[in-house]
Amino acid sequence: MSTTAVEKARDGMGAIPHESGVAFRVWAPHAGAVCVVGSFNNWSPDAHPMARERDGYWYADIASAAVGDEYRYRIVNGDKQLLRIDPYARQVTSSVGNAVVYDPHFDWDGDDFHLPAVNELVIYEMHLGTFHDKEDGKSDKFAEAVQKLDHLQRLGVNAIEVMPLAEFAGSLSWGYNPACVFAVETAYGGAAGFKRFVKAVHQAGLGVILDVVYNHFGPGDLDLGSLTAGARTGWAASTSTVTGMPRLPGGRIALTTAARRCANSSATTP
Repeated sequence: MSTTAVEKARDGMGAIPHESGVAFRVWAPHAGAVCVVGSFNNWSPDAHPMARERDGYWYADIASAAVGDEYRYRIVNGDKQLLRIDPYARQVTSSVGNAVVYDPHFDWDGDDFHLPAVNELVIYEMHLGTFHDKEDGKSDKFAEAVQKLDHLQRLGVNAIEVMPLAEFAGSLSWGYNPACVFAVETAYGGAAGFKRFVKAVHQAGLGVILDVVYNHFGPGDLDLGSLTAGARTGWAASTSTVTGMPRLPGGRIALTTAARRCANSSATTP
């Protein structure tokens, strides 16, 4: 077992890779105990218990964990024991699969695109699942969409509004049923595919705007409620996530000169 003392804890939420391993933090205010289980400990249920922090947070720093490892949290509350996906996972195998320790680094060299003023935007709303689907069974819809950027240039648009990209149940959706709000949909190409997409779109002279869903989840493939015992809405679990990203009218988020920061962002403990 390797668990760093709380006073030496690293900032951040979810999996936090660093030069000596991976730190993990999760908010599970009603848990009696939490353990990190994953490929780095042969899915042992108790090899890596987490230390309780203030305000319902739990933390562990595991030297044997690394980028690419799969993991889950074992939540213990009385006689109940649950294996739950990390709600802050930046990468998942699927909405019902495992979280993956993700490396946020990406080569943004040469990307200095600036989005036009709001009143000058000509926006094309894009659904990644159907915009340029080769139906070849491959899961990099971002790369397929890049192949048709010349079509959008001829249309005269200067920004692409991408319909919600958060990991959702199944492999085809409009995206308004997020299951893992910090992970980019695996069927589209994941976070790495999205970063390549943003860079390519910027190189084509177009901006990227995100249509986002932060006020509800689901209604399916939801582990979050087991961690927070959160409120329920008529649709699914509610949330009060705050992103700090620049907003356009209608609740949209712009990926402009801050594209690198937004795509690489790691939320920190309040």
